[in-house]
Amino acid sequence: MTGAGGGAGGGAGLLDAVRQRLAASGSDPTPARVAAALRAQGRLLGDAEVLGAAEELRCELIGTGPLEPLLADPAVTDVLVSAPDRVWVDRGAGLERAPVSFSDAAAVRRLAQRLAAVAGRRLDDARPWVDARLPDGTRMHAVLPPVAVGSTCLSLRVVRPRAFTLEELAEAGTVPPGGAPILRALIGARVSYLVSGGTGTGNPNTGL
Repeated sequence: MTGAGGGAGGGAGLLDAVRQRLAASGSDPTPARVAAALRAQGRLLGDAEVLGAAEELRCELIGTGPLEPLLADPAVTDVLVSAPDRVWVDRGAGLERAPVSFSDAAAVRRLAQRLAAVAGRRLDDARPWVDARLPDGTRMHAVLPPVAVGSTCLSLRVVRPRAFTLEELAEAGTVPPGGAPILRALIGARVSYLVSGGTGTGNPNTGL
């Protein structure tokens, strides 16, 4: 965005101006409206700069900002943000640092508040935490300062539409030794049973 305003600061100022213009208009941030708002700033922009800024704003206004490529990765199960420059992902082998960041703490807060609103929940100074499920099934948890130290903390747990076989569960250690034959017998007999344990496991089931 250096050509859009003489460096990173100019690029950030341009995006802020476009963001405010779109918010004031009350219009949906379609690509055409974002591009028109960019050009209305009276700066000389090339096509590549307009497309880049439009995509960045689209991700922020109706997507998940810099987290979007992480959430699109089918291997990612969790995305955690503990500071603007500290983003983590879990691909099944524990947390690892992600090569993305937010412009500042305010950007993290805006994203958390917008996602909370999408889920029909409130997130502000009077209600500084939220635990909700987004329309696509993603589980969201967010905490604002001063409850969170320094920056808004955001956690997104992605629900992947994939069923695991009993053999895969046993291999991963989810089913204890000797448990697979018992579960197979329960399923074969169509007997109701209860799975209990950590987050997401305490659900009654009639089969796997």
